[in-house]
Amino acid sequence: MRRFGLAVFACALLAPVRFVVAQQVDFAVGASTLWSSQNTTAAIGFLPPAEKGGMYPSASLQYVSPRRLGFNAELAFRDKKAIYNGFQPYRPFLYDVNAVYAPRFNKKSGGDFMAGIGGQTVLFYNEFGACGLSASGCRININSTHFLVHAGADVKYYFWRNFFARPEAHWYYVINNVQFHSNNVFRVGLSLGHTFGSR
Repeated sequence: MRRFGLAVFACALLAPVRFVVAQQVDFAVGASTLWSSQNTTAAIGFLPPAEKGGMYPSASLQYVSPRRLGFNAELAFRDKKAIYNGFQPYRPFLYDVNAVYAPRFNKKSGGDFMAGIGGQTVLFYNEFGACGLSASGCRININSTHFLVHAGADVKYYFWRNFFARPEAHWYYVINNVQFHSNNVFRVGLSLGHTFGSR
């Protein structure tokens, strides 16, 4: 019985090592910018602005199986506040989870093709607060969150060991994105990352 217990314990210790060797996990950080169309022909008094420009730091975590299928999660947000229609500071956050197909092109390069769902949260900052007689105090921001559909692609190049550079492009369809001119938002940028496990 003692030998059986030791064998089970040894298998439990070695199983994670085998798992790590057989799988691939990528972690990356990067910078990108947004682009979206702007309406130049509307004849209304209040014209929602285009959601574009600015620097968007990003982070992603991705798991890929030996069959080159997996999933990932990512977050991108504007590093500095933007000004909404010239009067109110705001900051968008984009986050999503995706199914991924990650083919290898050769020993040093590969790609990621993904599609999934997520959300966009836009924080609108109220510099003066919404102060009332409530015990909760002054609210300094109001957020607006919308569901989104995401698709993306990138090319991953391993420049040294398991470290890679990754130019990438993302498309978001933000449902009911009433604060901005268009539901279609594009993000392009570059990430640097590391692969853990086999590649």
